[in-house]
Amino acid sequence: MGLAKFIKRKLIRCQSPASVAIAAATPQKYSNPNLPLSWDEIQSLTTDFATVIGYGGFSTVYLAQFRRSPAAVKVYCSSHRLHEAFKQELRILLHLRHPNIVKLLAYTDDDHQAALIMEFVPNGTLHHKLHDSKTTPLTWTQRASVAFQLASVITYLHDACSPHVVHADIKPSNVLLDDDLNCKLCDFGSASVGFSAAVAPGKRRSAVIMGSPGYTDPLYLRTGLVSKKNDVYSFGVVVLELITGIEAFCPATGERLAARAARNAAEMVDPRLRRGEVEMGEVGAMAALAAKCISETPGIRPSASEILTAMREAIPSLAFRFHKKLV
Repeated sequence: MGLAKFIKRKLIRCQSPASVAIAAATPQKYSNPNLPLSWDEIQSLTTDFATVIGYGGFSTVYLAQFRRSPAAVKVYCSSHRLHEAFKQELRILLHLRHPNIVKLLAYTDDDHQAALIMEFVPNGTLHHKLHDSKTTPLTWTQRASVAFQLASVITYLHDACSPHVVHADIKPSNVLLDDDLNCKLCDFGSASVGFSAAVAPGKRRSAVIMGSPGYTDPLYLRTGLVSKKNDVYSFGVVVLELITGIEAFCPATGERLAARAARNAAEMVDPRLRRGEVEMGEVGAMAALAAKCISETPGIRPSASEILTAMREAIPSLAFRFHKKLV
């Protein structure tokens, strides 16, 4: 059974009278994310946390009914440090407006019981679509579309929103896909704000290094310095993963896709793609762009806006298709 069908069945079963009553009685709360919900309301919307639909490093995501539509409730584990991470993610999400960023609907911060109520994105994660053998493989056009939209999001975060944002954990498991396989970037718990330079590091992190194996900029791992170029590196790894269908990091061998595919990604096209449907000129251009993004020298890496320009030139059909959505 697909995820979307499973969710629809669960929604029918878990739609309690209490959750419907709340949705009908207080619509003003649900239309304005600046107004928090109580913990009791969260329990009711999730039917007492009946259905888990995902896990994060320090959170659990539950299915909910919100204004009679499905929603995802991200509940943080209880600790002072994680409560600070929740407040950071909440502050960031409250001022982000982009069609390819998961939408914040409401939140709760009730006696250190913290949760974010987000739009429900039905097609799971990009990681699932790329690496679950039971799913229908994404076509090259679909993969290129996701990369293009992700570049648009990063350009928005780095250049268009105020203050600027470095996501700091760009990876396929943080890219959700909707019914039309449009991407929705999520999980801003590691993000930093207030960066003005495209190349120079913005500030030094604490001793706790954030990020995910295979996607994290090696320069950041060595120095702890946060830069927009960290996101560019991670984006390059995601592009390699889209081309090859190979996971970014192999726990068994410690091998990184970035090291393996940096020079010959165009020759490692995912075998699940039928060669006749792959435009090898586009693959080569995308592989070359990814190689620049993962350069050991940050100054060689393009900015997010330069990535978007390069992709417009390499895949003009996608640029035309998403013209209205670009920042």
